[in-house]
Amino acid sequence: MDARYLDWNGSLEILRNAYEAGLFVLVIGSKGTGKTSLVREFARSMEDQNAGALESINFSLRTRESHLVGAKTLSGGDVTFDEGVLVRSMRNGGMLYLDEINAAEADVLIRLDEALDDRRQLVLKEAASGETVRAHDRWFVVASINPLTHSGTKELPPQLLSRFPVRVILEYPPEEVELDIIRRHIGTAHGGMDGDLMQAIRLANTLRQAAAVEELFYSPSLRETIAFGILLGRGVLARKAADWVFGNVYAQWGKIEHQKVNDVITSMFGRSGVTTTTTTAASTGASGTTVGAGIGVGR
Repeated sequence: MDARYLDWNGSLEILRNAYEAGLFVLVIGSKGTGKTSLVREFARSMEDQNAGALESINFSLRTRESHLVGAKTLSGGDVTFDEGVLVRSMRNGGMLYLDEINAAEADVLIRLDEALDDRRQLVLKEAASGETVRAHDRWFVVASINPLTHSGTKELPPQLLSRFPVRVILEYPPEEVELDIIRRHIGTAHGGMDGDLMQAIRLANTLRQAAAVEELFYSPSLRETIAFGILLGRGVLARKAADWVFGNVYAQWGKIEHQKVNDVITSMFGRSGVTTTTTTAASTGASGTTVGAGIGVGR
């Protein structure tokens, strides 16, 4: 197992129980809350139990049935059928991770539903043989979805949703837990950075809350708070790291959006080139006051 991974809400136990019961799992959470990390860590934890290899596919509007099932190819004058990730996983009996399944088109979901129902079989109508593939007894499927408030997502059909009777909710962790996660990635030698790290977490939470109510176009993930910690550990000033990691991404939505976030960063880390103390609640706007072009800063 990865020593950096922190199962702060007991999700691994849910996955383990579902696996042993032969029940498929749906993980629900915003981007960057650790859905994929959870599945990878579970796969690592099951390596000594002969659970099989982890296969995965990330869904989007460009995902086609052929990515799941396979397609005919011409090789050396012969037509062969190259099996897709779904068929390979069913045959081998490993774990299959369906990432962001609610971004897929309807025809892809229909094909997927065929394999996930109680019979757990799939007719390869694309292959010349028309073979019916039956899933291995150890086949285990985990899917993830983003909340419907995220762009590009759609509601799953009820019958497909019912194929995943065990559900896990992943949210952004509490501040102290997120700090622990960052520490695990940057090492214990940087304990003196906790004040700036906690300030970055509060900044991230402010931006996440603003994005949740559509005040901003983007919500920073755990990856970004970890990146901030890594830069801080390399000697980068906190204000610069905050600009690079949290601020500059908003420039793609124009100067007004970028300036709104820049104002929040300034209120929490001071102006560029100015050294400030960021360890007190007063500097975080913890009272819930509004700073920086209409974005509320709060804990």
